[in-house]
Amino acid sequence: MIVETSTGSSLVIKAKGGLGNRMLSAVTGLALADLTGRTPFIDWRDGMYLAPGENLYPALFDASWMGDLAALDHETDVAPSLWSGRLHEHPVDVIRRDFPNRHQDPLLYRRLSIPFSGAGTNETVGVFWSYLPKLRRLAGRLARDPRFAGRSLDEITRTYLDRYFRPVPQVTERIEAVFAKLDKPVIGVHIRFTDRKVPLDRIMRELERLSRAMPEATIFLATDSETAQSAILARFPNVVTIEKALSKSDVALHFSSDDFADPIEEARNALADMMALARCDWLLHSRHSTFSVTASLIGHIPPNRQVDIARLDPVVRAKQFFQARI
Repeated sequence: MIVETSTGSSLVIKAKGGLGNRMLSAVTGLALADLTGRTPFIDWRDGMYLAPGENLYPALFDASWMGDLAALDHETDVAPSLWSGRLHEHPVDVIRRDFPNRHQDPLLYRRLSIPFSGAGTNETVGVFWSYLPKLRRLAGRLARDPRFAGRSLDEITRTYLDRYFRPVPQVTERIEAVFAKLDKPVIGVHIRFTDRKVPLDRIMRELERLSRAMPEATIFLATDSETAQSAILARFPNVVTIEKALSKSDVALHFSSDDFADPIEEARNALADMMALARCDWLLHSRHSTFSVTASLIGHIPPNRQVDIARLDPVVRAKQFFQARI
């Protein structure tokens, strides 16, 4: 077996952004850890939902496989070196302090992460971070490794999602409670309608078409917006949702966590939405949102059972094509 290794032992996988972004980005980090012989640690202590310093990952997923992340915080033998002695910090902290004018730079992640190619680094701890999934940048290395050769990037992604993103019982129980009451088939609908709005009228039209074709279907709705949820409930019968906090503005829910009475419960509600979408028979969504893309991968929902309203959008397609490769 050909395994590229380094003399380092750990890879700390940082995060920035929403749940779908950080899960798919973490998959890239986990694959990189395997390719370089490092032990992975998922570090979501950046203040999403929970207070800064609290790791959201074990609050949502089975983390029994992971060692003591905090024990690495003061390590100085780190690559890239800007993380030396600062492993308790996060990309947003480093960018704000060291690169204040480069928040939108699509290549800045390369300064905050170990290399994706070459022989790797020898430091005791490496750091991986990217705002977006970058598994395609590892395609050549994966193809040369017998553990991954011959498998598509989607198959590899699903393997890591299945292995490292198993919801805690509190999430699984609420999903089971929802689906115990649903009649099949179930049309899953994801509507992001806060900081990044999908065209609600297009969603409505496509949902009407699916409902006419499957009048017996139940609709499971996952949205971050009170406006979007009210619109769907007003027009369609037999709609099921997971009760949770909804945004009344254009602010994404994970940025509103200071207003939550119970931030952990709201984070688990968001994950329950994703996992419920993954269990649906059909998925109506936009590929512009990694939340719904992650759900489709977890659920192995085939393309012919997805209605992706951005599938033919040239701007979205071009943007995602370049983002995956740079």
